[in-house]
Amino acid sequence: MPYVSFGLPVYNGANFLTEAIESILAQTFEDFELIISDNASTDGTDAICKAYAAKDQRIRYYPNERNMGAAWNFNRVFELSSGRYFKWASHDDLIAPDYLVKCVEVLDQDPGVVLCHSKTKIVDERGDPLFDVEFNLNTDSPKPEIRCRDLVGAHLCFQVFGLIRASTLRKTPLMGNYGHADGILLLRLGLLGRFHEIPGYLFFFRHSPQQSTSRYFPHFLAFAAGNPEYSIDTTPDYHQWAVDFDPANEGKVRFPHWRIMRELRKSITESPISWGEKIRCFRSMRKQPKAEERSLFRKLLIKDLIVASKTILSHLKLKTP
Repeated sequence: MPYVSFGLPVYNGANFLTEAIESILAQTFEDFELIISDNASTDGTDAICKAYAAKDQRIRYYPNERNMGAAWNFNRVFELSSGRYFKWASHDDLIAPDYLVKCVEVLDQDPGVVLCHSKTKIVDERGDPLFDVEFNLNTDSPKPEIRCRDLVGAHLCFQVFGLIRASTLRKTPLMGNYGHADGILLLRLGLLGRFHEIPGYLFFFRHSPQQSTSRYFPHFLAFAAGNPEYSIDTTPDYHQWAVDFDPANEGKVRFPHWRIMRELRKSITESPISWGEKIRCFRSMRKQPKAEERSLFRKLLIKDLIVASKTILSHLKLKTP
């Protein structure tokens, strides 16, 4: 039984996959398994994964017959894991050699911490640094309402790539098949325990035009650099992103921002915290967003209704002889 499980869901990731695997194999903490689930890639991903699995017994490779979507693939690598701690890995991101040993040390010493992560540095396609990400969230607070307040606010969900207690992750519904599902998962984890941030920059998020973040969130770099613009044109396109999460969403009538609002409330009501803490979480959730964020979210709820109406009309036109 490995102490740590890495789960690497991938689809057409041959461009950076070798570097990502090498950064995992270079960890100074060596008691881990690496589970790779390939969502029916059409590039050289399969050959790369088979070559690594053949030379390192810690690597297990599972090719899928068809693309089941990112959410299914994220959940599958966890379901196939057996380690005490679990970490999702992306095919294009990198971690420092001492990332794992430092995170394991924290989780071993403090049972109240459910997720350990480091600070994040954005890098370009060549791996050269662009800038450091500075989102100071109070996710280490002993109070659930404080953790809830900050996880509901605007941030980039990089903590989802931290090291997580597998026993805690099993208490959640895992990754949903809708936009911002990673943020909802982090909220659910945050209501179950504290996060710990290692002060060093040990996680390197690669920004490239091919990734879904660039395609569906063109304002990503400005937001990550701390320069948010609160307008509909600069927000993530969760209508299209949902198709990446689950291909079955293609052509369906969806209300992504209404879904996010429902999942936020559901996360609190289904949490095992006391009712007093739940009430304080709801109060903190209402107070957290800035005025411009609240105004923007109301506009996005209206946009959902407009987009859904257009989708329904287009379906009706197709059915009309």
